[in-house]
Amino acid sequence: MLARVERGEVRERGHSARSVASCCIVEFTRGLQPNAFLGRICFVNLLRCSTLVIVVVCTTPLFGAATAAESSRSKPNVLLVCVDDLKPLLGCYGAKRIVSPNIDRLASRGLLFERAYCNQAVCAPSRNALMTGMRPTTLGIYDLGTNFRVAASNAVTLSQYFMRHGYRAEALGKIFHVGHGNFNDAASWSVPHFGGNSIAYVLPESRARQGLTREEALFANQTNAAKLPRGAAYESADVPDNAYPDGKIAEEAIRRLQSAKANPAQPFFLAVGFLKPHLPFCAPKKYWDLYRRESFEVPALRLPPQGAPKYAPSGWGELRQYTDIPQTGPLDDEKARTLIRGYHAAVSYMDAQLGRVLGELDRLGLTSNTIVVLWGDHGWHLGDHGLWCKHTNYEQATRIPLIISAPGFTKPGSRTGALAETVDIYPTLCELAGLPAPNNPQPLEGKSLVPVLKKPSRASKEAVFHVYPRSRPGDGAILGRAARTDRYRLVEWKKPGAPAGTAEFELYDYKKDRLETKNLAAEEPKLVKKLHALLLAQPEAKPQITAARATAAKPNPNRAALFARKDTNADGKLTREEFLANQPDPDQAPQRFERFDANKDGILSRDEFIHMGLIPKP
Repeated sequence: MLARVERGEVRERGHSARSVASCCIVEFTRGLQPNAFLGRICFVNLLRCSTLVIVVVCTTPLFGAATAAESSRSKPNVLLVCVDDLKPLLGCYGAKRIVSPNIDRLASRGLLFERAYCNQAVCAPSRNALMTGMRPTTLGIYDLGTNFRVAASNAVTLSQYFMRHGYRAEALGKIFHVGHGNFNDAASWSVPHFGGNSIAYVLPESRARQGLTREEALFANQTNAAKLPRGAAYESADVPDNAYPDGKIAEEAIRRLQSAKANPAQPFFLAVGFLKPHLPFCAPKKYWDLYRRESFEVPALRLPPQGAPKYAPSGWGELRQYTDIPQTGPLDDEKARTLIRGYHAAVSYMDAQLGRVLGELDRLGLTSNTIVVLWGDHGWHLGDHGLWCKHTNYEQATRIPLIISAPGFTKPGSRTGALAETVDIYPTLCELAGLPAPNNPQPLEGKSLVPVLKKPSRASKEAVFHVYPRSRPGDGAILGRAARTDRYRLVEWKKPGAPAGTAEFELYDYKKDRLETKNLAAEEPKLVKKLHALLLAQPEAKPQITAARATAAKPNPNRAALFARKDTNADGKLTREEFLANQPDPDQAPQRFERFDANKDGILSRDEFIHMGLIPKP
């Protein structure tokens, strides 16, 4: 039962018009209109056809009522690609040296967002924003270990919403932040999450003579993770791609796509989370061989912005905990170049795995009915400002790659300067798939980007928002809330709910100072006031939620034993230094100390440590 639509003419082969409308092969142009993507054939647009073949199934009555099976098959599939620690250091974003042909090819098929931003430059809160549509300031979760269900137990995640509308939702690799006490939220998926494995190294010398490194233990939720070293910061082994987790994730993604092709009655929402280029920079040797260490330049600007608060930069403790990285002081140029090379190699390795997945999507004939989104969870400092890792509010940490390819919506190879943020992805995908506007228990704080997909020159919003927590001497845990506009970034540093007069500000003008060399807040009070109004119009930021620890009213034997190990001088209390020693997340640990210190005396008693600051009443 086939019909061919050529040059606007329908040629039937012994079938009724109604049966032809139910299932037909259509040749169409790249300019196919959005309604055709949902199955409504627009014969006017078919006059502009060139040759690209897809199967189109009517979802609305064209020559008669559509069946339930037809309606199911006509829904677009979704391939959501999440990449850990990926900044816009890609060929399609103008990077000259990087080898990223597959991401570049995806960009040539869809719309590239030149100014997309995360909502917090660290893994778990950024992924919470993606999957719940809520900013960290609304959830009240800024750390790695608090499960988002503690703050929003009834939240309908992005994949759950698609499941409620007939989709089969599957997760591979890192989608939510798995590890550090976090799990992959079974309610969000139709089948159990596939993690591949957490083994980061293949060379024994990379493991510091340990059977399991701290990084691997954290992502396996091992209780003894803090006692283990992290291993080497990078590895170049002459092994096949599937020796590392991302290769296994790509192989599993290919199997899932093949299964979806064999069972077309149900559309799929497939979330594929690649681990690289997250530390450690482990990639097969052939990807390291794409680059020469000597060809990389170490950033000339190695100082934080002039006039910035001293606590605004990070201590890049994440990197320092690897065994081949010095614990204090700056990196020498040789080590810096090796790390920059390693980041590039890890990106190229990940890109090759993505290419395998996209190639299979093409081979199976699924591309023309699949929305593909590539999203990086946050950026990464590569020596700029003397910083490494993420964990700041600066441009290199917060700007992310975002590419959307949606047949019928996006013009191939298009670009936009419209502002976008992670929370926009939830409503965007819902609208692209033709799903009803969500009416979830939780607020969706983003804005659909579909108008921008249709018209890339269109502005989307006045500002995007992000946040990062810090510990300020004498003040404890504070938040740096930021508004990023077309030209400026304003950061407000203060405790949630504290008077406005306690705030410190950072202001950067990216038209005049692209590298953020100077904080202009003291020189531009009127501009600070104007931009601050954007932050004041947002809901007041919540402090880090403590409900996750409210059940700790009775002593926890594990925490009691941990206290004894940390209390090295056996005096029954922990100083700040004792608490912070050997923490798996040194950038976040100071905020935990402030939270646990219930009486704010600068020392943790045994009870404060065991109950995590929530001392039970007598």
